[in-house]
Amino acid sequence: MKPTKKTITAKMPGADVPTKRKRRLKRIAQATKVSFSLEPEVRELFAAEAKKQGMELGHLMQKVLENHVLENAAPGDPLAERLQAKRAIIDHTILLAKEIDAEGKFDEHFILTVMSTANKNAAFVELYNKAIGSGAEGRSARAQAPLNQQLGRLIKKAVGARGKKTEAGKVARAQVTGELISTYTLLEKAA
Repeated sequence: MKPTKKTITAKMPGADVPTKRKRRLKRIAQATKVSFSLEPEVRELFAAEAKKQGMELGHLMQKVLENHVLENAAPGDPLAERLQAKRAIIDHTILLAKEIDAEGKFDEHFILTVMSTANKNAAFVELYNKAIGSGAEGRSARAQAPLNQQLGRLIKKAVGARGKKTEAGKVARAQVTGELISTYTLLEKAA
């Protein structure tokens, strides 16, 4: 079931992004990006392993680092609990995407379909809120955006889809209200 309010948008050339959004994106980028150099052989090994596991290289490397935290965390460590919850929802979302695709329900709004379906499961919602560090005041938008972006990329990869392009060659996106996600990339599969 899809929400009735959908808008397909593409960023117009020269359109200025609101200042609040720029600040938020900068804060997210500063908090989540780490750069370092790898020897070519190390990168090749990780790339091969990522391909074997059906993942992106970045997701595999993130998983390796998170494994280190999980293996070394004290019992009841809040960070470890959040990471375990995040892992569980990522695994569930990928599996759900593959199941829905196998049922022939792929369309351009596939990311929304998967997330809406997952959101109907109370255990998923509980894990999702734990993964983003949601407290009594509600969902943490700061943690929600990067997680939703990662889930969107993983859903796309799980079913072998790609981002749909507008006539201008930009990535086509949709916006919805009242859903776990508010903006997502429209998808298509190669013909």
